[in-house]
Amino acid sequence: MLNNHQKAQLKGLASTLDTKYQIGKNEISPSLLDMLDKALVAKELIKIDVMKGYTSPIMELALDLSSKLNAEIVQVVGRVVVLYRKNKEKPKIKLVK
Repeated sequence: MLNNHQKAQLKGLASTLDTKYQIGKNEISPSLLDMLDKALVAKELIKIDVMKGYTSPIMELALDLSSKLNAEIVQVVGRVVVLYRKNKEKPKIKLVK
């Protein structure tokens, strides 16, 4: 569980990230989950853009993704979801305590 200081740190890091992952009207597929899982292992912090064709609430999507990927929701702003999951073998982001 992330505390407020850690979330603030991750939000700052996320602000410089490019959005490289998109979710469209096809919603959540196993291949999408696999791709996002690999991205979280490699980068720990990812930004996902939800396309306008996606009709369900964005927060519902964020909660669903976080539970399926065992990741933490850092923030949801508009149609952008930021997720974080620590890489236990080779951590890249050192969080404040």
